[in-house]
Amino acid sequence: MPTAIYSRKSKFTGKGESIGNQIDLCREYIRLHSGEEAARTSLVFEDEGFSGGNLNRPAFQQMLKAARSHEISAIVVYRLDRISRNISDFSALIEELSRLNVSFISIREQFDTASPMGRAMMYIASVFSQLERETIAERIRDNMHELAKTGRWLGGNTPTGYASESVQTITVDGKTRKACKLRLIPEEAGLVKKIFALYAETDSLSKTEAELRRQNIKTKTGRDFTRFAVKNILQNPVYLKMK
Repeated sequence: MPTAIYSRKSKFTGKGESIGNQIDLCREYIRLHSGEEAARTSLVFEDEGFSGGNLNRPAFQQMLKAARSHEISAIVVYRLDRISRNISDFSALIEELSRLNVSFISIREQFDTASPMGRAMMYIASVFSQLERETIAERIRDNMHELAKTGRWLGGNTPTGYASESVQTITVDGKTRKACKLRLIPEEAGLVKKIFALYAETDSLSKTEAELRRQNIKTKTGRDFTRFAVKNILQNPVYLKMK
């Protein structure tokens, strides 16, 4: 049976560990360990633009189907996190592949589930992979929170009543950086105050929505207001500082 090569990248890009680079490295590994014919006949499964947070990826699911149909003998990846960054998903996958007698090989970490030690080391590596992912996510959240404290606008659609304005520098932890802040738009600010006043009068999202539509008042993007749009404005903490 042929060997499967699996490659994944979260973003469409040709830089770094691209899909093509991963496949070439895996094919070379197969060539060195199983011969030219095995490398030539290996099946390639590619998922580009998909996160490693879960296993719901089209090519991955096709490969899993091939494993369950006993159409492949092994799966080779460039690195463990190409398969999954979630410990429970990874563990369940390795257990299923073991029942199917399909080997799993990661060439970067040099792990092979054909041996008990290889399986144990792979589980340990997957734990650290998830820890790294969660640590990075936590660091980003903390950094965004600290930047927001300075009044910096962190990007995305600006709230009604404001526009994003570039300022030359802003000081964060003693470091000077380029940044954007929110600039008040008086005309839109009047709309926001009107929405708060209508809700205070009606105590109802639906009635506030209906009155805005009756007056033909549109959102920042030119659409009719919905109660969800009204709710988003009422719950947005940025308006605590609107004068």
